[in-house]
Amino acid sequence: MIYTITLNPTIDYIVNVPNLTLGKSHHMQSELIRPGGKGLLVSRVLKELDTPSIALGFRGGFTGEFVRDYLDELQIINSFTEIAERTRINLVLKSDQDTEISDYGPSASEAEVKEFMEQFDGISPQDFVVLSGSKLPSMPADFYEQLIRLLAEEGVPFACDITKEELRNSLQYHPLVVKPNQKEVGDLFGKKFETWQEVVPYGKQLLEAGAQHAIVSLGGDGALLFTPREVIYAPPVPGKVGNPVGAGDSMVAGFVGTYLKMHDPVEAFRVAVACGTATAFSSDIATASEIQVQLPRVVLEQIE
Repeated sequence: MIYTITLNPTIDYIVNVPNLTLGKSHHMQSELIRPGGKGLLVSRVLKELDTPSIALGFRGGFTGEFVRDYLDELQIINSFTEIAERTRINLVLKSDQDTEISDYGPSASEAEVKEFMEQFDGISPQDFVVLSGSKLPSMPADFYEQLIRLLAEEGVPFACDITKEELRNSLQYHPLVVKPNQKEVGDLFGKKFETWQEVVPYGKQLLEAGAQHAIVSLGGDGALLFTPREVIYAPPVPGKVGNPVGAGDSMVAGFVGTYLKMHDPVEAFRVAVACGTATAFSSDIATASEIQVQLPRVVLEQIE
C-alpha cells in the first residue's frame, strides 16, 4: 500500500477577483474550496491513476472535518490523527497578479504525535511512503529525518518532496525519488541558475548523495529526470496554464504510481510529466481523462 504523509494539511480557498484594487470592495467571480497539502494532492492524482493510497497526517476542528469529508467523498482512504487545534486555511487570490496568504498551521501535542507515529507500527517493505510538504510549527527541525530513519530501519521504500536541510538529510537513506524544483536545487547547493542547463550537474549530485532518482521541475522550461544511467529532459508541453498549484505533486504521483507497477523510471517520468502538465492546464487537480490527453504530447530527450 502507498501511504501519503501530509503533516500540515490545509483548506485552500481560491477566489477569482478580476481587476482587484486594494482598499476597495469587490465581488468574487468564482471560488474553489478544496483540501490542500502536498501529500493529499498526491493521493488525489494516484486515485485518478487507479492506484489506491492511504492519506495520513494531522487534522483538527471544523476545517479538519472538511478535509476528512472531502477525501471520503472522493473515496480516498484516510486515517488522520485528530488534534485539538484546527487545520489551517490558505487564501489564494487570483487577479491580475495572484496572491497567496498562508497560515503557519496548528500545533500538535506530544501525545498526538505519538498517536500518529503508532500508525507505522505494522508497516512493511511491501509498502511505500510519500513524504511531502511542511511540518507542523510545533515539530522539531529533524522530524522528517526521524520518520525517514524509522522507515529505513524497517526497509520501507519512500519518496520525498521536501526542501532544504530536510531534503539534504533524506538523501543518505536512499529515497526512490526526490522532486525539488529548480530554485530548491539552487537553495540546496547555494547557487542561482540562469538557465535550466546549469541545473544538470547539481541534479547528478542528488544521486551521488544517495537518491535513486531525481526529478527537477523547471517551471516554464519543462523538467529533468536523473537516473544512475542517464539524464532525460522533457520540454514544456504547449498550452495555457490555468492553475499551477499541485503540478509538482501530480508529478510525484505519476512517477511513484507508474514506477511501482512497471519499474521503468523513464516511462514513470513520462507519466509524471503528463500528470503535472494536466494539472497545470486545469483549474483543479488533473482527472484521468486530462492525463490521457497529455500523455502522447510528452516529448523526452536523452541529453546525457
